[in-house]
Amino acid sequence: MAKAAIPERVEAATVDHGLRPESGSEAAMVAELCAAYGIPHRILGVRIARGNLHDKARIARYAAMGRWMEERGLAALATAHHADDQAETFLMRLNRGSGVPGLAGVRARGVVPGTQLALLRPLLGWRREELAGIVARSGLEAAQDPSNEDPKYDRARIREALKAADWLDVPAIAASAAHLADAEAVLQWTAQREWEEAVEVGEGEIRYRPKAPGFIRIRVLARAIGVLGVEPRLGSVAGLIARLQRGKDATLGGVVARVDTDCWTLRKEPPRRVEGMD
Repeated sequence: MAKAAIPERVEAATVDHGLRPESGSEAAMVAELCAAYGIPHRILGVRIARGNLHDKARIARYAAMGRWMEERGLAALATAHHADDQAETFLMRLNRGSGVPGLAGVRARGVVPGTQLALLRPLLGWRREELAGIVARSGLEAAQDPSNEDPKYDRARIREALKAADWLDVPAIAASAAHLADAEAVLQWTAQREWEEAVEVGEGEIRYRPKAPGFIRIRVLARAIGVLGVEPRLGSVAGLIARLQRGKDATLGGVVARVDTDCWTLRKEPPRRVEGMD
């Protein structure tokens, strides 16, 4: 449909993670389909780093697509995320006790990670079965990833739970995630304003005179610690703030936070001395 609407301006890419024996042939199938429609296509092979498989695959996928876009001079990336994806992610993170940043759903428009290129998700208002129906009626062959049904993955278990709970309204859950994304944008804006008005960045130190409510303070301190050391998880920063509010110094992410008369002062933690070395 995009090709028909804006001919000569649409290209496609398939990321082959190499995690399944079938992935290469599936990518080739997409390449053949694109060739039949006159759509330029590239297969992007990636290697997945050790660690959380889904997270590492996502990082590698967007990095590969970002490089491809820059090479081809493409302005925007459109992905096929739909309402069921949004609802599944929301419920997975809700089950883990995530805060607003985690519960905030993916937005219809964003930025490709690591670039300034636009990331579009035009199908967020569509259900999975609606899109599958379009594919079937078009006579196209659909590739099936067996990991989508593997119960060892959280998303697969959530997907099965949603199928069994027909009283849950998936579009409504997806809408709630989108509303939280709007709330997250407001929190980011407020934290940026607090940074500009209440933070002084000096040589090797940062002074913070907090004005905003607690949750914004957490974000500002996390950013400050990241500037001087390693940016921590927000939950860890909440514990640090509790110590500072009791008048106690604290260390987090390689940074020492100290209570001064009118501010919190953060400096890099000094290197530890090793016994027997001068």
